[in-house]
This record gives sequence, C-alpha cells and structure tokens, in this order.
Amino acid sequence: QLQVAESGGGLVQPGGSLRLSCAAAGFTLENSDIGWFRQAPGKEREFVSCIDSSGTVAKRTDSVKGRFTVSRDNAKDTVYLQMNSLKPEDTAVYYCAVGRAPYCTILAGLPRPDQYDRWGQGTQVTVSS
Repeated sequence: QLQVAESGGGLVQPGGSLRLSCAAAGFTLENSDIGWFRQAPGKEREFVSCIDSSGTVAKRTDSVKGRFTVSRDNAKDTVYLQMNSLKPEDTAVYYCAVGRAPYCTILAGLPRPDQYDRWGQGTQVTVSS
C-alpha cells in the first residue's frame, strides 16, 4: 500500500506536548519529502511543517514557529512532529503525506496540500483544559 500512517495524537492540556510519528506502509520514506498538515472541523486543510529527504531542510508555518519541530530518523524510516506549548487552536486532525516533488526545498514559499499524496488517515490532536 502506497500510503503513510500517523500516530501519537491524543488529548493534552494547553502548554503540553505531543510527538506525532509518520511511518510508511508499502514503501520507504527515506527518499521522500514529507509534509505535515492539519485540518480542523469546518476548515480547509493547512500546511504545518515539512522536511526534506535528508532531514537538513525544514519549514514551518508561522503559527507553529518556536513550538513545533519536524525531524526524521531514516534508520527507522520515521518522520516526527514534536509539538510543544500546545494551544487550543492547535486542535485538529494531523496528517502526514509524501511530496510529489521536493517541494520543501524548491519552493520559496510553503507547500500546499495538492502538492502531496499518499495521505494517511490522520491522528486527532485535542488541546483542552
């Protein structure tokens, strides 16, 4: 199966932390640009962060700068999204996906959802007191 699977979501209080994982099913992530996106109820899917195949280039949307860190462990073929200082507005279903091209490095701006495929089913992150 050419898709990914997200895990690590859950319920956390404001200011708390979660680490999301993205693992491959049926292929390797090692040579792939990986994007993290999120979608809250009634809203469009939005870009959160991305990382290139080597793990040397990473981007984040402004709203998560200083709080979220994307990384990868190619030996484990896993990409992570470390989320700290979580806020209620971070509540959403979080998805990872594979870039159709190395958009995390070649774009001057931020990637868009339509530039990625092999979407996972998502993992729910709820930030609430």
